[in-house]
This record gives sequence, structure tokens and C-alpha cells, in this order.
Amino acid sequence: MKAIGFKTRTVAASLAVSAIAIMASSFSATAQESQDPIKLTLHDWTGQLITTQIMGDVLQKAGYNVEYVQADYLAQFAGLETGDLDVAMEMWETTGREAMDAATATGKVENFGPTGMKAKEEWWYPSYMKEKCPGLPNWEALKDPACAEAFSTAETAPKGRYLGGPVTWGGFDDERVEALDLPFEVIHAGTDAALFAELESAYQRKAPILLWIYAPHWAPAKYEGEWVDFPEYTPECYNDPSWGINPDMAYDCGKPHGEIWKVGWAGVKDKWPGAYAAIKAFTINNDEMGKMITDVDLNGKTVEAVTDDWMAANEDRWMTWIGK
Repeated sequence: MKAIGFKTRTVAASLAVSAIAIMASSFSATAQESQDPIKLTLHDWTGQLITTQIMGDVLQKAGYNVEYVQADYLAQFAGLETGDLDVAMEMWETTGREAMDAATATGKVENFGPTGMKAKEEWWYPSYMKEKCPGLPNWEALKDPACAEAFSTAETAPKGRYLGGPVTWGGFDDERVEALDLPFEVIHAGTDAALFAELESAYQRKAPILLWIYAPHWAPAKYEGEWVDFPEYTPECYNDPSWGINPDMAYDCGKPHGEIWKVGWAGVKDKWPGAYAAIKAFTINNDEMGKMITDVDLNGKTVEAVTDDWMAANEDRWMTWIGK
């Protein structure tokens, strides 16, 4: 997702991975609202842990009971539909739109609006690889056997190697390779941290690497490189095999770009109307998020320390979210 935070989608933070309940006393939730915990989902990349922690902190300041629950990025919709989970702070247009649309169509899940961040997730390569595959960033350069071999490893040769995100992120990379007839093998990183550790290692050695990079994230700023230009995404590309370059297969295009959404159980607005308003009001931009992810992933700070700093520096802002 995407994805992967500036999608790092790493769990370098010390957030709880089991459900915890916390009550705050700075403000009081209105008397008619439920004191049941609002269950916020945690995923496996740093940016999402940050947005979730900020939202949880704000809700606690308003007097709500908050519970953090580890959940799968796409499979979480089952829990959101039943109300076993309440809020997911990041659903990326790039990887989660189909799952989100299917869930909201049931009427049991609501799109709570954009987070303010803009998402991009796509295949990415370091600039030094352009010498070995000079047709880049045009995706058709990857069809050249010599270019594919330049991206190969001992395990994939003569096919190139594409390092995708964890399987749970979705993204349809395996389908894209098949639909566009690319001589590449998709290898999925086990974790967000592993994805970017491999990039760091390859970049330092000027070794071949082609991988999933996402923004907002620190990697596109730290490393010199480019995203591959695939045929532009349209909904028909994913849903209509007859559309596009390959008349027999879907996913013969790049990934969508766009918003990062907040989604949740449709019952939140009735059970916790004040919290619902605060969640809808939440907004943060790519630059803010990129700096916080950098502090966690590169500078060794904890998610809690970074979000505490953000809360202190932005009190006037988040106070308006809770109507103070």
C-alpha cells in the first residue's frame, strides 16, 4: 500500500499490537455517547501507526475510550462491517479502492473522507539502473530481455526480479506482470522493514533493484530514482479484461494514484457522534507525515514520541477537531 509510508511501512514503533484500553480525562465525552472503546486498527507501516496514534490521542483528549487492534489491511473490512472494528485511518486509493467500495456498498462501512495525504505507489528503480535499461522509465523497456536480466538475481535469472510489498498490501503486481507479459518474477517482501532494508543495501552497493515504493514516505526523497511509467490506470483496466493493451486480461496498467481515506463502521456516527466529527475533521499533509516517518524510521524515535511532539505543536489545530 501502499505503499510503502513515506507506504516506511515498518513497525519500528512500540505501539501496542494487542488491544489496549485507555481513558483520558482532559475533556469529557458528552454524556449521551457510549463509553465503549472506539477500536482503531493498526497495520504494518509506520505512517499508518502515526496517523492512528494521533487520532487515538485526540479522541482520548476528548474523553473517549480508545482501543488499538492489530488488523490486516484488506481483511479488516469484515470487522468494520460487523462493528467489531470501528475506524481505519488509512485506506489508500492506490491499493484499497476496490475493497473500500465493496464494503461501503453494503451500507455497513462509511468513507469518513480524505486524510489530506496524497498517495502514490508504483514500481521504482534507482537512477543508476537507467544506464543498464536506457528505455526507462517507459514500462516497455522492461520487456527487453537484456533489461530484465540487468534486474535479475541468481534466483530469478534470466528473468528480472521485482520486489513487491507484503502480500497483504494487495496491489496486483503478479497480475500486472502476467497481463503485460513482463519477463520478471515477483518476490514479495515479508515486511515493510525488509522492503526498505533491501533497498538500502542495494543502493549502497549500486546493485540492481526494482521494487515497490510509496509516498508519502522518506525513500523517494532520500534515494535518487524514478517510478516506472505504466499505462495510466482507469477503473476499466482493473474490471474489464477487454480494456487496454492485453485484450484478454485485466491489470494491464499502472496503479491508481490519489487520496488516502479514513473509513469505518457506519454505526460510529450514531454511537459516538463527537468522535465521528473529530475523525472526519482529521487532516494532515504529505510533508508533515514524511517528517514524522523519517524521525521514526531513520532517526530512531518511537511513534509515541513523534506523535507526542505533534500533539504539543498542533494543539490549536486538533482542539478544533473536538470542538474546543
